[in-house]
Amino acid sequence: MKAIRFAAAGVAGMAELDTPKLKSGHALVRVRAAGLCHTDIDVLHGRYGEGAFPLVPGHEYAGTVEAVAEDVTAVKPGDRVAVDPNIPCGHCPACAKGLTNLCSTLKAYGVTENGGFAEYSLVAVDHLHGIGDLDFETAALAEPLACVLNGLGAAGVGEGGRVPGNALVFGAGPIGLLMALSLKAKGVPSVAVADISEPRLAFAESLVLEPLVSGSRELTARARGFDFVADATGVARVVEGMIGFTADGGTALVFGVCAPDARISVAPFEIFRRQIRLAGSHSLNRNIPQALEILSRDDGTMARLISHRLPLAEVLPFFEKNGGSPATMKVQFSSDG
Repeated sequence: MKAIRFAAAGVAGMAELDTPKLKSGHALVRVRAAGLCHTDIDVLHGRYGEGAFPLVPGHEYAGTVEAVAEDVTAVKPGDRVAVDPNIPCGHCPACAKGLTNLCSTLKAYGVTENGGFAEYSLVAVDHLHGIGDLDFETAALAEPLACVLNGLGAAGVGEGGRVPGNALVFGAGPIGLLMALSLKAKGVPSVAVADISEPRLAFAESLVLEPLVSGSRELTARARGFDFVADATGVARVVEGMIGFTADGGTALVFGVCAPDARISVAPFEIFRRQIRLAGSHSLNRNIPQALEILSRDDGTMARLISHRLPLAEVLPFFEKNGGSPATMKVQFSSDG
C-alpha cells in the first residue's frame, strides 16, 4: 500500500508498505479521508510524542472497514467509520479519573502507532465510531472538533455550563475557526476572530464571524470586553495577552499548543481582583460521537474549512512551511476509490 512515512526526525516521504495484517480485536480500515494537523508537523520534527520513527502519521481520519479479525463482532466489512486516535492505558491515576487524554503513557494512531496517511490502517475496534451517511471528509473533522468540544467543556461553556455573551478567538486557522463556529453553535451570540492574515480574516467574515486584525486599534479598543477568550495560535505572546481582553468574571482558555519551554508573565493579583477563570485543554476524543452528531446537523459550514482534498502524494508538500498559503485551511488526503 502507498503511505506517507516519517523515516526519521525531519524526514518525510512516500513509501510502499505492506498492508497491515489483522490481529485480535482489530479491523483493517480503508482510509477515505485524513486531515493534516499542525501536530503532525510537530511529530515529524520530534517536538510531539515519543519520536517513534519510522511512522505513518495522521490522527484525523475516516474510512470503510475492509476486514475484521475473527473475534470482532462490533463492526463488519463495509461499515463507514471515524477513528478515535488516542490510546490510553486505562489504569493510571488519570485514566481512573476519566481523564484518559492525560494518561501517563498515552499513545495514539499517527503519533506512536501508524495512522491515517496511508491507503489502509489497522485500528482497534473500540476506537471506531459509525458515521452513518456523513461524507468521509466531513467525518474526518470529528477528531479536531472533539478536541474543541473538550476545550469548551474544560472552560465551562455550554453543556450544563454557562453561555458567554460574547467571545474572542485568537487564530483564524482551521482549529480557531472550528472553535469559533462551535461557540456559535452553543449559542454565543457574538464571536470575533483575531488574526494578522487578511485572507484568513476575510474567510472568517464569510462564515459570519467578526474579523479583527491582531494588534489593531480596533482590537485594542476592545480590551476587557470579551466574556470568553481563547488562544488557537500556540504563540506564547498571544496567550500572555489574553487576560487583557477578558472581561471581569470572564474565562480565558489556553487551547493552542505552545512550545513546551515557552513561558508567559501574568499578574496573579489581576486574576484575583477581576475573578478571571483560566482553563487549559488537551485533546480528549471521547467526544467524537458528540462531534459526529454536530457535524451531521451542520449545514455544511464546518466542511467549508476543508480547503484541499488531495491524493496522498500531493499532501506531502504541506508538511513543509512552503506547502501552503495564508488562504490554506484544512488539508486532507481524500480517496475516491
